[in-house]
Amino acid sequence: MSLQPIDSQQRIQNLDVIRGFSLLGIFIVNMIAFHSPVYYYDPYAWWGDSLNRQAYWWIDVFVQASFYPIFAMMFGAGLALQFVRAQQKNTRFSSFAVRRLGVLLAIGMVHAFLIWSGDILITYAVTGFILIWMLKMSGKMLLTLGFIIYFLPQTLLAGIMFFAAMVDPTTVTYFSSVQDIESSVANYGSGSFGQIFSQRLEDWQYANDPSAFVSIIIVILPLMMIGAGAAKVQLFQKAKEKKMLLGICTLLFLGAGIAVKTSPYWGEQNLAFVFTQDYVGGPLVAMSYMTLLLLIMTAPVTAKLLQPLAKTGRMALTNYLLQSVIGTIIFYNYGFGLYGEVTLSTGTLIALGIFFMQVIFSELWLSKFSQGPMEKLWRKLSYSRK
Repeated sequence: MSLQPIDSQQRIQNLDVIRGFSLLGIFIVNMIAFHSPVYYYDPYAWWGDSLNRQAYWWIDVFVQASFYPIFAMMFGAGLALQFVRAQQKNTRFSSFAVRRLGVLLAIGMVHAFLIWSGDILITYAVTGFILIWMLKMSGKMLLTLGFIIYFLPQTLLAGIMFFAAMVDPTTVTYFSSVQDIESSVANYGSGSFGQIFSQRLEDWQYANDPSAFVSIIIVILPLMMIGAGAAKVQLFQKAKEKKMLLGICTLLFLGAGIAVKTSPYWGEQNLAFVFTQDYVGGPLVAMSYMTLLLLIMTAPVTAKLLQPLAKTGRMALTNYLLQSVIGTIIFYNYGFGLYGEVTLSTGTLIALGIFFMQVIFSELWLSKFSQGPMEKLWRKLSYSRK
């Protein structure tokens, strides 16, 4: 017996709502990279004028580094649920999972090198190859190890960076690369397709050199473990039975997360504070958003109101890739060529408007079809038909 795809009746709406919500935050952050050379400048200086300062503060505290962890946890949860289904049906999971992740890796490579350098699918696929061999652990074990493996090294690294800052403050100072900024603006804003491709490749290599790629895997893997553990203890399916726990977790995670996320504003705007903000505060706020959504979804009225967001989450792969296609068409020279010409506030409003249209698009598409176009392709290439 081969493993078959999940139909719409078997889906867990809570997961789809959270996944759809994460797409909104991811798009708001990615939009900054679509229209500006984010890899190469000091954001506090770049967005420091009065027009952009408030928008950057809002994104920095409530959005930046707090939505990709949700997406990673949902990815882990999805793999865990597929693993549980395979066990229930007494079917082989590992070969299916490897094939499915291999397809995702190929899609990510096309996305990264032909559309946008900030792709996350490659990282998720590679990390997923590791996670599938850990799914035999219990849900509680996955949750415990996930928290330890994530927060222990990040806290230690933050401590090392703060110590380095005390010894020599210049080691954690932001520096902008004027040459790389000018190159990005010239190539994306007015370059040929070949120049845009070269710049995209250079940006991907800058963000994904071997040490950086391994570091990203180390960050993403425990987040996926946490999501997988939450799925295996049935947190998403039994949210109504765990309302007290969800309420406590929301308050604790949100309070601690916001305190850390605001640290560059009550501390110093250097790499030590920003690292702590993103890698310690970011996931804490992400977990508070996730538990808050689960709490909200326990009310039938709210669950019904959020169905459009759930449909957006059902088409997560399609919508994620579509965001990149639309974003690059707007800002790259083979489209409207607006790279480097919009304010942060304008870019954020554009992201919100496009996402609203994606919600409508997802609703209309799923009224006619059972799944999104990219989900259908992924499914066709992943499931055997023996």
